[in-house]
Amino acid sequence: MTDISPLPWRKSSYSNGSGGNCIEMVELESGGTAVRDSKDPGGPVIGVSHRAWADFVAAVRNRRLG
Repeated sequence: MTDISPLPWRKSSYSNGSGGNCIEMVELESGGTAVRDSKDPGGPVIGVSHRAWADFVAAVRNRRLG
C-alpha cells in the first residue's frame, strides 16, 4: 500500500475557514484520484479513476446531480 499522506492534497474551492463540509483531492501517479474529508485527513480515502473524477466534477458543475 502507498502512503498518500505526504502528497499535495488540494481543498475544494468551496471550502471556508469555518470548517464547512469540504473535500480534498490529490492526483495519484497511477493516474487515479484520491478523495477524503478535509475535516478528517487521517480517515477513509476513496480512490477513483481520473475519468470518473472528471465526470463527477463536471456533473457537479453542471448541476446534473440530485
